[in-house]
Amino acid sequence: MDYSFTIEPLSHTTFEDESDQLDQCKEWGLLSEKAAKTKAFFYKGNGQNIPCNIIGFVDKMTAVIEFENKQLHCIHPSYLKEMQAANYSQRLAAAEDSGAADEGDALQEISAVTTDDVSDSEAPAELDVQKELDVPKAKADKPAASKSKVKKEKAPKLELPEDKVKMIATVSEFTTVPNNFSDTEDEVVIYEAVSITDPATEIGTAWSSHSNTLKKLELQIGDTLTFECKIVAKKLSKHPVPYKINNPAKMQKVAVE
Repeated sequence: MDYSFTIEPLSHTTFEDESDQLDQCKEWGLLSEKAAKTKAFFYKGNGQNIPCNIIGFVDKMTAVIEFENKQLHCIHPSYLKEMQAANYSQRLAAAEDSGAADEGDALQEISAVTTDDVSDSEAPAELDVQKELDVPKAKADKPAASKSKVKKEKAPKLELPEDKVKMIATVSEFTTVPNNFSDTEDEVVIYEAVSITDPATEIGTAWSSHSNTLKKLELQIGDTLTFECKIVAKKLSKHPVPYKINNPAKMQKVAVE
């Protein structure tokens, strides 16, 4: 069975593994910080109540879900979170009865993909409606949500290995980045002179979460480390750092002469 309401992404980033999926779902507020594994999610919009998997993202404000028939759909993470409430269908039905949801439903069912090649200056006013992603009506007035477009991701410059590799890096900076679904910011570490040791490959700059494991090492700016990890193309918010270090293990400080 095909779903006519889907907004399929032109391009998206697929999660490398379950750990990457967990990290992003926690950032979106779809899972608690203590969650050790993912859970079942359901799409309850457009009169549906169907299971779905979160398989990746277009950008930080656009999740990509997959239905059992393998169709992909773009959706705002906050909207997907609202759908998980047990009484969501009842609340939606009540809103539809009062007529409040009519405009929101129309916006959700029009694909943003069809306007990708039309500039804002050339598009007629009615095409503005087509820029909407699958978002809750309450968020449709917010520029960040209502004007979201499906954008093509730039291809990574490096061929990154899929498996864990041995790496070396130097701590460059400790900083925080905004978390749109939490009152607190996320702590991160930025590294410079990052490279894979075998096979020898220069990465440049990368970042990782400043986890409790890392904090135990009491790192300082300038410390050089060796470790094993997965390296993925994932840009740090508001910083020109294109690669992320996932699940670093066997971390050791290296004495530099």
